[in-house]
Amino acid sequence: MANYGCQLMAEPMTRVLMRRPGKSLLQADKATWHYNDLFDAEKAIVQYDQFAQLIQATGCDIVWLEDNNDGLADAMFTRDSSIITKAGVIPLKMGKKLRAPEPQLHKAAFEKLGIPILGELTGDACVEGGDTIWLNETTLLVGMGFRSNEEGVVQLNQLLNPHGIKALGFDMPYWTGEDACLHLMSVISPLTETKYLVHPPLIPARLWRMLKDLDIEFVIAPEDEFTASFGLNLNVLPTSPDNCIMIDGFPKTKAVMEAHGVKVTTFAGDALCMACEGGPTCLTNPIVRG
Repeated sequence: MANYGCQLMAEPMTRVLMRRPGKSLLQADKATWHYNDLFDAEKAIVQYDQFAQLIQATGCDIVWLEDNNDGLADAMFTRDSSIITKAGVIPLKMGKKLRAPEPQLHKAAFEKLGIPILGELTGDACVEGGDTIWLNETTLLVGMGFRSNEEGVVQLNQLLNPHGIKALGFDMPYWTGEDACLHLMSVISPLTETKYLVHPPLIPARLWRMLKDLDIEFVIAPEDEFTASFGLNLNVLPTSPDNCIMIDGFPKTKAVMEAHGVKVTTFAGDALCMACEGGPTCLTNPIVRG
């Protein structure tokens, strides 16, 4: 079995890139990093360790990036900085300028693992991994908002098309502004390859129609919990089809998934996820699924 290549969203996750937060988060200024008043770095690190234990309990192999006090507080959100395909890795280009060095951390880590680098984004191109969803093994959906742009989609296609993969871009709404983090995965979280947890009001209409035409099953997240969680009730991580991890405190969202046959495991994530604008999917970058 190949030790890299993830072009699916919900098949069993067997290898994943993660970074345990440390000194960089402890020293982070919440205003600089756009963290809210729930932020408590020491508590966040405890919550992260609880989350990592849930990943390890599935038998998934974790490849660790180390926090060497580099000041990159958001680097624990490993999903955003690279895409791992069967042809190799694409280090991405961050829309949040404070995160600009992160893709090179990923590049160095993957080179050390012997995983080829397929290419990199250049110039004005920006794509963050939270804006990407594999519709299937040959189609990558990309949200174009304040973190990812059209030039990023153009360059992804230049890198991916020769390997039989097409990237499709969809305009994201303004929502709460340029500084907030509204990724495509903020409004769509796959539970299986054909069943998505969704927040319809913020899904691009063209994408909604396309997914309906493909008979994707929609599990609609409660509006009030989306607002109360700053959208993090929708950020759920499938470890295998119909098995997912989400932050605690949003029982209606959990119940609606369970009513659709999903087994849900929770962990406390207020100081980590709700405070820092990133949930379980953001904290993981699957290297291998399936």
